[in-house]
Amino acid sequence: MEREFFTLSEAETQTVGEALAAKLSTGSVLCLEGPMGAGKTQFVKGLARGLGFFGEVTSPTFPLIHEYEGGRLFLVHFDFFRLDCEKAVEELGFSDYLDQAILAIEWGSKFPALLPSGTRTILFRILKNGGRCIAFSHTP
Repeated sequence: MEREFFTLSEAETQTVGEALAAKLSTGSVLCLEGPMGAGKTQFVKGLARGLGFFGEVTSPTFPLIHEYEGGRLFLVHFDFFRLDCEKAVEELGFSDYLDQAILAIEWGSKFPALLPSGTRTILFRILKNGGRCIAFSHTP
């Protein structure tokens, strides 16, 4: 792991995402891993805010993808949880977005062959005290 952050609220989790936004550029890919309710979407809310998007940010569990435009950079938020094959991911236009946006992918480890080198993996854990541990690493 490169770095870990510990948060005690949704707002603190969003702040971690917001801080990361300044370090990202078009083509950055984030693989967000952790159980449901661990803070992945809260993190993306902060990421979007850090990029200058101030509209509503919601989980893409059912629509599978949300696009956030109007900020410093284009952000695309995927959720692969309900997908069962790489073809389904490609039908969402996944590869078309790789050089056009920052990609935040929940459950991206389901399809590791689709993740480009340099993908940053962010692991979310729920702690016994109700807080969250957010751990950053790079995918080999």
